[in-house]
Amino acid sequence: MTVGVHEAKTNLSKLLQRVAGGEDVVITRSGVPVARLTAVHERGRRTFGQDRGRFTIPDDFDAPLPPDVLDAFDTSDA
Repeated sequence: MTVGVHEAKTNLSKLLQRVAGGEDVVITRSGVPVARLTAVHERGRRTFGQDRGRFTIPDDFDAPLPPDVLDAFDTSDA
């Protein structure tokens, strides 16, 4: 569904009911689309630790980088 700005302001409650029913509403200004009303879908609650065991931090995770890698970050010539 497409509506102009004036109609959207006048009928916002009705448009929100349509959006809640699954319809998208495009709002135009002088015939040019400027916004879209769409339903918000709540994400499920996050569970702390749900990825436990999927990744193991290597023992050398915080070891110094090799010289060739460090040289790639050198910006003193810039």
